[in-house]
Amino acid sequence: MKKSPYIVGISGGSASGKTSFLKELRSAFPDDMLCIVSQDNYYKPKEQQEKDENGEINFDLPESINRQAFHNDLVRLIQGQEVRIKEYTFNNAGKQSSEIILNPAPIIIMEGLFIFYYEEIRALLDLKVYIDARDELKLERRLKRDHDERGYGHESVLYQWNNHVMPSYHTYLRPFRDDADLIVTNNLSFQKGLEVLCHHLQTFIASST
Repeated sequence: MKKSPYIVGISGGSASGKTSFLKELRSAFPDDMLCIVSQDNYYKPKEQQEKDENGEINFDLPESINRQAFHNDLVRLIQGQEVRIKEYTFNNAGKQSSEIILNPAPIIIMEGLFIFYYEEIRALLDLKVYIDARDELKLERRLKRDHDERGYGHESVLYQWNNHVMPSYHTYLRPFRDDADLIVTNNLSFQKGLEVLCHHLQTFIASST
């Protein structure tokens, strides 16, 4: 009898290092062993997003994500079905959106800000991993990332950080930190935490074959 896939949730504050962590995690396993599903690719269209009191779109709310589609696609992967979604380009008009094909795998990684907050996602997770870093480091990384990769100005990033990112973090992310099975501190490096997770997943794969 085929074993059910092992579902890992990876969350953490904005610019805590999730993308880099996932990139190295992905490279540690054969392509057919691991599937990564990013919450970022489930953002609702810009015109459906909520605005704050100043008329600025707040992308840091659980409602900014197509929660139903996110959950449905996880269920389809668990059932062994292929999933096709469009890449989210963070409203970068100069970037062409490509199709992402998600294939079922023995290990499915659910990644995003709200995966622990969404109870229907949380209930399906076998392992919860939280990437942590000091707030000042996260802000420094976000300023650089949003300027270099998304074309956002300094003032715009600071506005989002103070009015959207941090309030959301304290409401929807930080309360779930202490319930995580593995907390990876990424102030200087996440390598030790990555090694622990890789060893755990390799043990699961070995026991499944």
